[in-house]
Amino acid sequence: MSTAQRVVVDPITRIEGHLRIEAETDDSGKIVNAYSAGTMVRGIEIILRGRDPRDAWAFAQRICGVCTLVHGIASVRAVEDALKYEIPANAQLIRNLMIAAQYVHDHVMHFYHLHALDWVDVVSALSADPKATSALAQSISNYPKSSPGYFADVQKKVKTFVEQGQLGIFANAYWGHPAYKLPPEANLMAVAHYLEALAWQRDVVKLHAIFGGKNPHPNFVVGGVPSAISVQTGGGQGKGPMFRGGQDATSLNMVGLQIVQNVIKQMRDFVDQVYVPDTLAIASFYKEWGGMGEGLGNFLTFGEFPARSIWDTESFMIPRGAILNRDLSTVHPVDLYADNEVQEFVNHSWYRYSAGDDVGLHPHKGETEFNYTGPKPPYDLLDVEQKYSWLKSPRWKGNSMEVGPLARVLMLYGTGHKQTRELVDFTLKHLDVPVGALFSTLGRTAARTLETKIIADAMQGWYDDLIANIRAGDLRTFNEKQWDPSTWPKRALGVGFMEAPRGALSHYIVIENGRIANYQAVVPSTWNAGPRDPKGVPGAYEAALQHNHVMHDPHKPIEILRTIHSFDPCIACAVHVTDPDGEELVQVKVK
Repeated sequence: MSTAQRVVVDPITRIEGHLRIEAETDDSGKIVNAYSAGTMVRGIEIILRGRDPRDAWAFAQRICGVCTLVHGIASVRAVEDALKYEIPANAQLIRNLMIAAQYVHDHVMHFYHLHALDWVDVVSALSADPKATSALAQSISNYPKSSPGYFADVQKKVKTFVEQGQLGIFANAYWGHPAYKLPPEANLMAVAHYLEALAWQRDVVKLHAIFGGKNPHPNFVVGGVPSAISVQTGGGQGKGPMFRGGQDATSLNMVGLQIVQNVIKQMRDFVDQVYVPDTLAIASFYKEWGGMGEGLGNFLTFGEFPARSIWDTESFMIPRGAILNRDLSTVHPVDLYADNEVQEFVNHSWYRYSAGDDVGLHPHKGETEFNYTGPKPPYDLLDVEQKYSWLKSPRWKGNSMEVGPLARVLMLYGTGHKQTRELVDFTLKHLDVPVGALFSTLGRTAARTLETKIIADAMQGWYDDLIANIRAGDLRTFNEKQWDPSTWPKRALGVGFMEAPRGALSHYIVIENGRIANYQAVVPSTWNAGPRDPKGVPGAYEAALQHNHVMHDPHKPIEILRTIHSFDPCIACAVHVTDPDGEELVQVKVK
């Protein structure tokens, strides 16, 4: 008798988003087909029509409650590209620092609070020996919080949660599942750092508040950044402007910039002393995942961290390009304007195209017309032969592509970036895994950690350049030229691209007579989580789950969680779905 079945995980994310995964298994429990469905729509593209393009960023930020900064940056870059607005050097440095801070904050939070619990058994930590935990922690890092007493206090705190039945943030997991392999001491160390990261992140968001006024939803402006530098000339030792901290000063003064410097140091210390050592320690127990979860073998980056302008792609720290079929020796050029390169398909998406649903549209010609034909929640099984997702299916030159930290690290590695090569080679040697392990669930998780160190280290250089400019008398943070809409062309097209923490992000804008005529956002989770295209080719999530996964227990699908969480899925801002009595409607089902 056949035991093949379809496993449903809805929602797949711990905190963020509306994402449903359905996986079909054969008699042995191996996943043979997987389907990814976005289960929410917002329609920001429709809301933006007819508005002043300079205001678009404030609306576009609301696409997500987590990635507010990246959508703001992509939006202002789209308008600047369309209207050819250059921004001052200081504005570029400040944007680089804000984007980098988003990476470091986002990646650390993802690892500890959204992904680590796929590998770390919290309840197992209760049986750990705090002295042995201390010895383990001190053997892999010089992080100061590693005494036996410290770990004993953490263990006591977790024990209180468990005994009172108040697991809270640690609830709804598969504690005791045989797939967990860490010894109790490693589990206790990781749980302690989980709690440390919660406290750490409250401080590091100050960088966004200094430069953008607040976090989340920091402020932006087309043509630069809204960060006026407070200085006064003379009155001190030496030459050049002196920072002022009086009542009439803005936040970007000596005090504010010292806070930024302190934040950069806090970020680097936590990454070097906690995040990187924890990743290597945990990964060493799960080496088999270096052969699972690859999927496509195609990777795409749009590029990030310009040294000069968004049009000077040669100055990007992270290059733009495409890698096909694992071939790191060849980086294919990417043209974001070409009609035949980036296209979106909707034949399996709940939208309708005027020319037919099997055609692909470049985002400048993109359409957003809802056409929901699926079941009403709570869902029965998806009809995967028809439309089954609110996400479109982006393709590059017809290829399904993976975006995100792994794509960026592979791009840096393939183009010879020295620090990336050193970090990747060290990691592979330390874990004693082959190069092919990069293309996997394990490789994706490790790449996010290594990327975090690369970017955290780069922040100091951008900060030093900003301080040098200020001391030399360069205070410009905004370009006031060409601000009069009467000087704009009657029709202009722009692409605002960036590498968001989760991958390649692009906002496409069409401006006509000073107003937005069309706006399309192609986001990282659309690239990775999108459904099949007209040729039946799966998206990155779907393909990854179809690569070497065998379910131990379909009622506890930790294998699915590990691979999907390795992408850091984020479909929208955090929401809990409940009925009027407060009962959750979503659940894991096996049919």
